[in-house]
Amino acid sequence: MVSCAFDKQSIPVAIDQQEIQRHTATYTIDTLKAIRAELGPRASMVFLIGADQLQHLNTWQEWRHLFDYANICAASRPGFAMDASQVPEEVTREFALRDATPERIRTTAYGLTYLAKDLAIDISATDIRVAIQRGERPDSLVPPKVLDYIELHHLYKS
Repeated sequence: MVSCAFDKQSIPVAIDQQEIQRHTATYTIDTLKAIRAELGPRASMVFLIGADQLQHLNTWQEWRHLFDYANICAASRPGFAMDASQVPEEVTREFALRDATPERIRTTAYGLTYLAKDLAIDISATDIRVAIQRGERPDSLVPPKVLDYIELHHLYKS
């Protein structure tokens, strides 16, 4: 689905399938270590997550070491606040200490953070799944090629 979403976009995106190909339990830290080994120590690498994942980032395997391999950027949805009511203090503190501009991240291999507040699009997999289960075609929520893929593979059906 990610390939479909970025098809014919002007943004170069590499989709890594290591976690799928492992066929075993896998952790983000393992994937970032492997990609860093492929790219070398100086290439700028960004791990992009939804800001909602910051609520549980401190429970991830070796979460503080993620910064040793990539810059961590989070895209927020409307209503998300980087405060103690939504994000553990240790995660908020780590993000604040490493906060950088996108320009600086482009030239830094790893260790920085950015919370993209201006990417706030209120779409979730749950919204897409619910619409499909109601028999609706959620054209406004996903690109047409992604929706075609979902329908072709009968995803999100109850």
